[in-house]
Amino acid sequence: MRDRELYAQILGVVFPWRVHDVQLDVAGEQVTVFVQAEASAAWKCPECGREAPRYDQRSRRWRHLDTCQFQTYLVADVPRVQCPEHGVRQVAVPWAEPNSGFTALFEALVIDWLREASMSAVSRQLGVTWDEVDRIMGRAVERGLARRQAQPVRRLGVDETSFQKRHEYVTVVSDLEGGRVLEIADGRSRAALEECYGRLPPEQPQVVEAVAMDMSEPYIQATRAWLKAAESRIAFDRFHVAKLLNDRVNDVRKREHRELQARGDRRLAGSRFLWLQSPEALKGERRTRFASLKQSTLAVARAWALKEAARHLWAYRTRGGATRGWKQWLGWAQRCRLEPMVDVSRTIRRYLWGIVNAVVSRTTSAVSESLNAKIQRIKRLACGFRNRERFRRAIFFHCGGLNLYPASLATHTKV
Repeated sequence: MRDRELYAQILGVVFPWRVHDVQLDVAGEQVTVFVQAEASAAWKCPECGREAPRYDQRSRRWRHLDTCQFQTYLVADVPRVQCPEHGVRQVAVPWAEPNSGFTALFEALVIDWLREASMSAVSRQLGVTWDEVDRIMGRAVERGLARRQAQPVRRLGVDETSFQKRHEYVTVVSDLEGGRVLEIADGRSRAALEECYGRLPPEQPQVVEAVAMDMSEPYIQATRAWLKAAESRIAFDRFHVAKLLNDRVNDVRKREHRELQARGDRRLAGSRFLWLQSPEALKGERRTRFASLKQSTLAVARAWALKEAARHLWAYRTRGGATRGWKQWLGWAQRCRLEPMVDVSRTIRRYLWGIVNAVVSRTTSAVSESLNAKIQRIKRLACGFRNRERFRRAIFFHCGGLNLYPASLATHTKV
């Protein structure tokens, strides 16, 4: 097989295009493939698809997958047509997306690498600039969002994730069943969540069964304004409640440790994670030490017992049973004379309606938290983002569940 035939097969070049020359530059370590359009071909407007007369042609160059160790480029004179409706337009070529300096196969390679490595690493390894990699990612996300079908989902997750230091955040709305990010907005305010809700399908409020979130008043207000019967659909799941309780148990421990240490008693030294871990996860000496501590008369032992009792309340199945169980726990917590636990009981009483919703509907924000962790890994890999739009784009690229690849790949032989 001759070189022109080989590249025609690899590129999927068919009429009205043909490979008419291949040049090898050994010193420059480059291969240039020249593609030519047939003079007799009829051309169509890329906007409306109607045939239009040829206007002129422009020389274009695209980076392609390497041939062995040599960088490979395509060069072609691409016709432009005079469309009565859209004016002068450059015709579409089967090997690349519009306005791209890379073939579809090369863009697909970059997309695959971006899933595994940072933009800087991809730029170095493939011999393209950082800005070129960024533009490929941008086009991929734009394609993916345009292809995404506006289908309402049954369970939504609402969470915040940090963009930079100094308490800068973005609000993320996710599909808890599909494990993907749906919308992103700057800030963690009511307006930010309302912006996300506004971009969801119009029928979404009628379909959604549960919205998992933390006990954020701005988020609650935004959801109440957007969703009818929000009081029965907003769910404050066990992750957020457990975090509140763990923080207060730790407050009790720190206060008591200071008091004991002042008297020369170091029983609580180095015990922080003993009180925060599940007892079943403790092994060996740590398990033995914790068994002794939790059976003592220490204040932190009483706080821990309250926290553990709350952990078992998530096993209820009915709204009535869950409500009674939590109210009994609240009574115990308010009588415990441990100010941090009394304080957290007030918070739980205030938001009990949403906690019971989570218990009954078995709604959890575990997917939201997993996506949040993935977003933070993306941020660390990129060494942070200065531009919010790039941060948003990276989140959609890695967590949006989007079809990112060029449409013209359908006309190529994949290698």
